[in-house]
Parts: sequence; C-alpha cells; structure tokens
Amino acid sequence: MDTNALRSFVRAAELGQFQHAADELGVTQQAVSKRIATLERELEVRLFTRTARGVELTLDGQAFLPHAQSIVAGVERAITAVRPGSRALRIDVLGLRSAQAVVLHDYWRSHPETNLDVVTLRVNDPRVAVAAIEAGDIDASFRTVTDPAALPPGLRMIHAFDTPLELLVGPRHPLASARRLTPPQLRKHRIWVPGIAPRSEWADFYDQLAAAFDLRIDAAGPHFGDEVLLDTLAESADVATLVGARDRYIWPTNHDLRRIPIVNPALAYPLSLILPGTNPHPELRGIIAHLKTLPRLPDTAWLPSWATTPQLGDDGIENARDPRPGPRPQRQRRQG
Repeated sequence: MDTNALRSFVRAAELGQFQHAADELGVTQQAVSKRIATLERELEVRLFTRTARGVELTLDGQAFLPHAQSIVAGVERAITAVRPGSRALRIDVLGLRSAQAVVLHDYWRSHPETNLDVVTLRVNDPRVAVAAIEAGDIDASFRTVTDPAALPPGLRMIHAFDTPLELLVGPRHPLASARRLTPPQLRKHRIWVPGIAPRSEWADFYDQLAAAFDLRIDAAGPHFGDEVLLDTLAESADVATLVGARDRYIWPTNHDLRRIPIVNPALAYPLSLILPGTNPHPELRGIIAHLKTLPRLPDTAWLPSWATTPQLGDDGIENARDPRPGPRPQRQRRQG
C-alpha cells in the first residue's frame, strides 16, 4: 500500500480539506485527490464525501482512519530511526529532579545550541524503555538492564556515571548532627524508600545494599511524591531516606533537613545509558564525552554486582560491557 497515499488520506481527514492537506504535504491538490482515489480503488470503498466546506469521512473512512494513522506513525518512526539528526535528541530520565536530569541540564547550559528533549517515560521496568528505543520513540535512556543477556542485540548499554548516596534526615533524627556517616552507623535505623517497584533496577540495588551492610530498607506504602516524603522526614525522629548526591530536592527552610555523605566505603548507585548499537543520534557523542568528565568515586566505594566498568571503543564512544560476577560488599576503585 502506498504510504504517500495513506499520509494524504490521514492529513485530509484530520484537516477536512484536500487543499490544506496538499499545502502541508508540499504537493498539489490534484496530487492529493489522485492518491486518495487510488487508495479508494485499492480498498474498493469510498473514504470521503464532499461538502460545501471541504470533505468528510464516510463510515468506511472513519473505520479506516485509526489504522491508517497507526501505519503513518510507524513509518515516521522508522524514518526517524535511520535519520536521527532530523529532530531533537530525545533522552529518557527517571525524573526531572534526578541526577541524570541535573547532569543533562549542566551539559545543555554549556552547549545551548543542542536541540535536546528530556522526557520521563514513567515506567519502572527498564525493558519498556528498551522497547521505546527500538521503536524510535526515544534516542537513549538512563536505565540499566541488570542482566546484559536480556539486552536486544541492536542496542548497547554504556556506563554513564556513578552517583554517591547521602542520608537525608530531619533535625530530630539521632544522626542529624553527623557530618559524615559510615555504612555500619546506618544499621538498625529505618531507611524509608517508599514505592520500590518490582522488576526495577533500584529494587535489585536496594536488595543487594541491604544484604551487604545489614541495613533496614523499608519500602512500605506507595510513594505519594517527594513533598510527602520530605514532610515525613521533617516531622520524624526515626525515619531517614537515601538520596543521590546529585539529585535535586527542595524543601521549606523550616524543615531543616540534612544531607549527610556516606563514606568508608561510599555507597554508589551506578547509572547506565542505553542507546542504539548503530547509527545513534549524532548529539549523543557530545553528551557521552561530557559524562566522562564527571568526578569519579572515591578509592573505596561499594557498587552492586551488576555495576559496569568503562571500556572505550575505537570510535571514542564507550562500548557495552559485562557486569562483574558475584556480589561484592566493597571494592577498590582507583583514580587515574
């Protein structure tokens, strides 16, 4: 079936006039009429009736329209997938206050000419983000597929950066006066991380973290938003939570919350970037170069077993890499 004919049909149906569709498509009204006439002959139905104000869909046309729209959208995604430079770079982040969004904002401030579209898919399963990249809906996603064998062969996952964790507490918490904390000092304290979603990468992260340091990670209750979490911390004498050092949180001054670094070892959340294995959006190269300039972790840091190690490819872009086998409650990370 002629996709140009389908596109002409869809735009004529949406705009209500052949001439408006022709103007948008950059062809003559006669060309639009011929395309739709050919489509009607192929389908053996009438798709439009003419009115004093333009055209209206017949019942057959109404039934055909949503399917035609789906086909046209699929064709557009296919074209975009092989010509990614034709539109803004679209990157998925976990949240607009997350470390990923903060890093992207820093990059954009230094490169304001970058045509960047930051989106949040609002999904917990990284496989959904993977499917969106495969479909061409997004160009890359700051997600991690913790089992690299589950990553489709047409995609690759590269190391983005590691974000150290901090303990966030209210002024009445027993640890509120500490300037730094070690993981053993967190034991027996309630660390509330509401809404940990099954099958998410962070569910695996918190499972390993709790096991490695005998921490009390409490995922009870739904996550009603950052404001509710911050209000709870401000009022509580026994509840704390973990946040990324680069995550952006804003609270009223009377909350008097404290962000306390965790050291010896630092606890770090590894962030990956998933992107197409071939023909990635050309703007990604600059962002990946920026990621390599971010500060490294301290010499002693803990990461989950699926954390990845950077490997530089011949094209100057990091390639996919395998996670290190087996759990490790602590590992040495050397700078240089």
